Amino acid sequence: MSSPTSRPRRMTGIGRVLVIVYAIMALGATGRSFVQIVEKFDQAPVAYTLSAMSAVVYILATLGLVFAGRRGWYIVAWVAIVFELVGVLVIGTLSLVLPELFQHPTVWSVYGFGYLFIPLVLPFFGLWWLITHPPVDEKQGADASPAAVTR
Repeated sequence: MSSPTSRPRRMTGIGRVLVIVYAIMALGATGRSFVQIVEKFDQAPVAYTLSAMSAVVYILATLGLVFAGRRGWYIVAWVAIVFELVGVLVIGTLSLVLPELFQHPTVWSVYGFGYLFIPLVLPFFGLWWLITHPPVDEKQGADASPAAVTR
């Protein structure tokens, strides 16, 4: 039970679901890239390196969301999720416009088609969550709001 002066829990409801989906994507991308790099890296080094890079991004986003109550991790989450969004849009577009570059799929190819387009939708939910749940300023206390901080 929390008292009026304690910090509210951030990882409840949709926030918890978001973290779980990011963690699943991190595991999936890590496993996929590991197998691709170990078994056939010489066939498509760029595609498989991009898959490994997406795995790192998903890991950082997951950690950033879990610890987003701390300003440093909040920034990590923002950077990782914006990078993810740009990555999925750029790689997704390039994989359609110049398919010869991506004869071997990456996590973000065709906007995450191999992952049911979750890589395309997920960053929008992540950014929404970060916008609506900014970190609490330790000096202001648990009840500080962005409006209270600017007064």
